[in-house]
Amino acid sequence: MPPAMTDLLDMWAAHSPLAGQTPDQITVDFLLPTGIYIQMDVPREATIQHIKLLLWKQAQNFPLFPALGEMESHMFECVNQTAVHEELEDETRRLCDVRPFLPVLKLVTRNCGRAERLLDSKIGVLIGKGLHELDAINDQEVKDFRSKMFRISEEQMQRVQMMTWKEWLQACFSPQLEPAAGTAITDGVNDRPADLKVTIHFDQSQDSASLKVPATCTPLEVIELSMRKWLTTHGPEEEEWRGQYVLRVSHCLEFLCEEISLFQYKYIRTCMQAKEPPHLTLVHTSSIKQMYDKEISTISAVVSRKSSNPPLPLPPKRRTCVWDVPSPFKIVLVNASKVNAEETAKVNVRAGLFHGAELLCKPAVSSESSGRSDHTWKENTLEFDIFVNDLPRMTRLCIAIYAVMDKVKKQKSTRNAHINKYQTIRKAGKVHYPIAWVNTMVFDYKGQLKTGDIILHCWSSFPDELEEMLNPIGTIQTNPYTENATALHIHFPEYSSHPIVFPPFDKILEKAAEIARSSDCTNMGRGGKKFYIELKEIMERDPLSQLCENEKDLIWTLRHDCRENFPQSLPKLLLSVKWSKHEDMAQLQALLQIWPKLCPRDALELLDFNYPDQYVREYAVGCLQNLVSCCLLSPLTSDEELLQYLLQLVQVLRYEPYYDCALTHFLLERAQGNRKIGHFLFWHLRSEIHMPAVSVQFALILEAYCRCNIPHIEVLKKQVEALSKLKSVNELIKLGTIKNARSKTKEAMLTKEAMMTCLRQSGYSETLSDLQSPLNPNVLLSGINVDKCRYMDSKMKPLWIVYNNKLLAGDNLGIIFKNGDDLRQDMLTLQILKLMDLLWKEANLDLRIVPYACLATGDRAGLIEVVSSADTIANIQLTSSNVAAAAAFNKDALLNWLKERNSGDALDRAIEEFTLSCAGYCVATYVLGIGDRHSDNIMVRSTGQLFHIDFGHILGNFKSKFGIKRERVPFILTHDFIHVIQQGKTGYTEKFGSFRQYCEEAYLILRKNGNLFITLFALMLTAGLPELTSVKDIQYLKDSLALGKTDDEALKQFRQKFDEALRESWTTKVNWMAHNVAKDNRS
Repeated sequence: MPPAMTDLLDMWAAHSPLAGQTPDQITVDFLLPTGIYIQMDVPREATIQHIKLLLWKQAQNFPLFPALGEMESHMFECVNQTAVHEELEDETRRLCDVRPFLPVLKLVTRNCGRAERLLDSKIGVLIGKGLHELDAINDQEVKDFRSKMFRISEEQMQRVQMMTWKEWLQACFSPQLEPAAGTAITDGVNDRPADLKVTIHFDQSQDSASLKVPATCTPLEVIELSMRKWLTTHGPEEEEWRGQYVLRVSHCLEFLCEEISLFQYKYIRTCMQAKEPPHLTLVHTSSIKQMYDKEISTISAVVSRKSSNPPLPLPPKRRTCVWDVPSPFKIVLVNASKVNAEETAKVNVRAGLFHGAELLCKPAVSSESSGRSDHTWKENTLEFDIFVNDLPRMTRLCIAIYAVMDKVKKQKSTRNAHINKYQTIRKAGKVHYPIAWVNTMVFDYKGQLKTGDIILHCWSSFPDELEEMLNPIGTIQTNPYTENATALHIHFPEYSSHPIVFPPFDKILEKAAEIARSSDCTNMGRGGKKFYIELKEIMERDPLSQLCENEKDLIWTLRHDCRENFPQSLPKLLLSVKWSKHEDMAQLQALLQIWPKLCPRDALELLDFNYPDQYVREYAVGCLQNLVSCCLLSPLTSDEELLQYLLQLVQVLRYEPYYDCALTHFLLERAQGNRKIGHFLFWHLRSEIHMPAVSVQFALILEAYCRCNIPHIEVLKKQVEALSKLKSVNELIKLGTIKNARSKTKEAMLTKEAMMTCLRQSGYSETLSDLQSPLNPNVLLSGINVDKCRYMDSKMKPLWIVYNNKLLAGDNLGIIFKNGDDLRQDMLTLQILKLMDLLWKEANLDLRIVPYACLATGDRAGLIEVVSSADTIANIQLTSSNVAAAAAFNKDALLNWLKERNSGDALDRAIEEFTLSCAGYCVATYVLGIGDRHSDNIMVRSTGQLFHIDFGHILGNFKSKFGIKRERVPFILTHDFIHVIQQGKTGYTEKFGSFRQYCEEAYLILRKNGNLFITLFALMLTAGLPELTSVKDIQYLKDSLALGKTDDEALKQFRQKFDEALRESWTTKVNWMAHNVAKDNRS
């Protein structure tokens, strides 16, 4: 490669002082199917279609041109930035957006229908994995799943074509409803619903009108009042306008479709609480129909009205039921290659059969093997102490390859650097070190017991906790990086001359009925009052509490009592079932058929790794189907609550061993019915597509979603392209800061100039304009306000991007783009804060929480919403003092800052907002164990709301220096906060007493929902978050919420923590002083 080509960033980046003034033209090598090679300069920002036209004109001057045939029968192919062949079927893309790895384009002949190829190409680019990669997977399960999803997507798109424009509008742009809006906000005098002053704008007109309406007014009534007011000044009153207009929230694409009271809409309620008039826009239905027609035409171009029929079923083969095979289960170890062990070590294989986290029988261990990297074992048959007929349907075989050594040797190289970290077992004077692990299901996706040879490519990274050196919670996917992975060749023996299958569900119920008939049915396992009390105590324990064997036996014996009196105890019953006895399993399935439906919040726990049974998970999904929480009295749509838990529901897809499962279908169905759910489902999956354990599974779900939502592809594609451009800008800045590291002033000037030039270049400005915000798809971003953009002075140089709102002139929206930081932990913390806010509001306690938007969009990349009119405590303090060291001790700074921005009644409201929000965040940060709380990650809005940012340390993982914890307080409550709460007065205890009461009330509300918080964190265990890797991490929540104690005991504990925070607040001020001084020295 010539020297000029080494920095590929410069090849496709914009003009900049750092990259040099690169020309508008770029030299591209073209390879033709006739064997002709053409080198030609083409415009960097030309579309692929335009480049093909230029090539065609040039090719006329070369031999064999007539052999090329029609131009439209060809397309370009290139090697993309991920070193994968990409077919450029979508010729509206520009070359600078495609960004080939090298400027080489190969002309190839199209093989099939243009529309289908174009759709496949768009989906591949969008999901970050070419569909040809999925085509190349030689796995019947993948093929069957894709075929089934293709048929479902055709049917779904045909249903969309039959929708009315109103149904389409409801699915695509439904507004947020207020979860706790069961009652209206009153006027505070007569307890009547407060009147609402609404500003009405008229679409495609500069006119606006002000209306005073009751908060109980419906959108239809507002439209009627608005039109009558407009017609009095613009013309004679006519009735033609009826049914011709819809109401939209002025600043975003949220249409008030539901005929419910205005105060039940989240936007309206937020405005009422802030004492601001809501801004609504009247939109003519012709504009809506135009949007609708455009989407329908997009579908029609790809989907035919004729649906494809499913393949005809194959004639049934003779099969053997697994219950008819009373033989011990066994596997045969054939050999292992590329085993990373020292020559002196003996290599063993340990294998265990698991159902969830439950070990079904004692693990089997091989004999020892010596050698370099290739191993075979003399005693190569591993027999398990369980019969084939007792294997549960979801049995997984977990295997570990480990080395046995006499003693620990000092490591002279990094070859086995992992040994000390993963040392787990000392036995008979020897040490056992894990080398590799792998898991696989015993039954395939069709329920057939596996037979024959299989090569398993193993994983070498181990979690912190291992079960007998095995990793049952790990993926059942094998390592895709086969070149360097340890390969274990095993053989599943045959037990019958016919395929052995797990019985269908009706046979399971027949078995249960047979057992019931043969046993004594008079008692039905019911206990007396003594057992009831004991059972009640067990059932009230939190999900982390372990059950002893006697307790499990009691629960199983009294399972019918559990159903009648403690239906929410189903998880504990499932943990008490002996899954290694197929008779017990059958009785459980029969009982599950008559078990009452659980509240969705309780049902979430059943999707945890501990509950792998297919029918249990189907039952859990059934509880989620009608996802309107049993605790809510408001008209909250089920979709709103589903969005609240979507992050966890995507993560537990990892626990699904087969692609075609109830949870996958549920998520796709809900995403098809609500585009906002589809938007976030897409990004939660897309952000982890790079992870090898879920890459294929998530790609298949993403492909299915795209095929079911064809019009959404272009919308999402625009977002993906915009994020790619922001990543290029960020890399340009990082490159510039490295080149100019010697002179910080010069670095700032040059790099900022480069960023501005980059953003103004048409190739960037066009891609970054006119798109839906990934943080909120209802917000339309028109273009970047370049003069207000900057990059932040932290290690990864995050971009501070300011957008103009397309729907509301003069409205700016700030977005931070991060590249190099994992935002998933922040995203989880903010989700939990939002849930806390919801729970408090359900209990009529609004603590004015600010759960700003945060979204991971890729490998260590994502977006954060900038909260408007807010500043950090550090900046507020530093602005008020000339000396950085003294700033942290100025207790008047914060109150004076609020006084400058509010006066009279507004100041009283701001102080009340501060008091409520401070209480909320004191409790939330204590319960979640949020650490690293310095004055730069606590902010205050001009309206008084205090809020926390940057959640890099949670669950009690506090920062320390020289082995000493820097944070000694349970939560941040400084005297300058109290100074604001007490309105600047000393000895004014009434306000502080109210603040303390808010904290205690908030804490008790969270305690009542302690199991829900534990469940949500448990469902995230395999996400790979740095501070959430084992159940031990979640123990912090159990302790902070004092689960297992009475309310009085818990309140006493919280009061002690509150007093401690108050007493030790001086240590916080010292830390803040050190932070301010360090910050002052850096600037």
